Amino acid sequence: MTFKSRGDQQSYKNAISQKWTLSLCLACFCSGMLLANWMWNVPEPKGINRTTTVEAEKLKLVSEGCGDEILHQKEVKRDSKDIIGEVYKTHNAIQTLDKTISNLEMELAAARAAQESILSGSPLSDDVKRTGSSGKRRYLMVIGINTAFSSRKRRDSVRATWMPQGEKRKKLEEEKGIIVRFVIGHSATSGGILDRAIEAEDKKHGDFLRLDHVEGYLELSAKTKIYFATAVTSWDADFYVKVDDDVHVNIATLGETLVRHRKKPRVYIGCMKSGPVLNQKGVRYHEPEYWKFGEAGNKYFRHATGQLYAISKDLAKYISINQHVLHKFANEDVSLGSWFIGLDAEHIDDRRLCCGTPPDCEWKAQAGNICVASFDWSCSGICRSADRIKEVHRRCGEGENALWSATF
Repeated sequence: MTFKSRGDQQSYKNAISQKWTLSLCLACFCSGMLLANWMWNVPEPKGINRTTTVEAEKLKLVSEGCGDEILHQKEVKRDSKDIIGEVYKTHNAIQTLDKTISNLEMELAAARAAQESILSGSPLSDDVKRTGSSGKRRYLMVIGINTAFSSRKRRDSVRATWMPQGEKRKKLEEEKGIIVRFVIGHSATSGGILDRAIEAEDKKHGDFLRLDHVEGYLELSAKTKIYFATAVTSWDADFYVKVDDDVHVNIATLGETLVRHRKKPRVYIGCMKSGPVLNQKGVRYHEPEYWKFGEAGNKYFRHATGQLYAISKDLAKYISINQHVLHKFANEDVSLGSWFIGLDAEHIDDRRLCCGTPPDCEWKAQAGNICVASFDWSCSGICRSADRIKEVHRRCGEGENALWSATF
């Protein structure tokens, strides 16, 4: 074989080798493409799905023995809680707004009434002048002790028991925000011996609130109206209390009781009753206007018994603004109840405001349920209070430390 023929044969073999290499590469490329396509399109196994959070919760509930029905109940409960929470927040917001609006309306009306008094030439009380010139401080409560010219011994017995005196009374006002005053008007003969006696007593103790009112048993309804009107003008307080001078009071317990109702806009607190309307002349508590209450034998509407009751600031302002048109019935406690019967006021019946004298209040104190006020129903106050109130105070009093350690 010649060198040329041998070279041609070698060239032929190289050409065949290149063709096979190219073919093999193309085959590998196609195989790779097919394999990749197959891997991208592998179907998920049947019956296996991706679960969402809700479905996972369902699966958990099913595994715990609960079905769709239980899940629905849980979802309803969760939604109910959210709704109740929102309703509660909304109710509180509305209640706060209602109180704010009511306060603004009352303050506006009170300002108008004061302006009318100035324009008409009516004199303002000394307390009003002091608070008006120096700015008012907010107090917890004003306690007005209803008294008469002939009740000097009763007043002294109250001073010796539950009513702080001297520096302690000032401390009570400054630290606890509690004002306590005996409430009395003037005699029919202004400047007479009765008025001079009260002026001398007030000079000694400084614990009177004098009213522009002529004293008289048949004028108690008018006196009550003037007291609240004067007190709310003289002191800015959350509550205004009226108590008789023959009733024993635990001041700290009274304050703790009233504070529970502080956020309510219009409250009327006392021992609520509904006694018979007496139409017989000559009997005690006779009601000349008995016919307004329907047939004979009917009862009064619910109202607080007169020995002790409290009203919130809004109600006191309502009395002050409308005192000239508020009707007076024969009985003072009935009159007060009638002024609120048509208002959106909450009546709160608290029996701790009308406990009996020992052993009743003593047993309750020993049981940890200290009374706010104690008196004898048979006497509409403590019988022979000037002599017995010290005993009631000793056996049923809350203790002096209770007042100074209380926080309102």
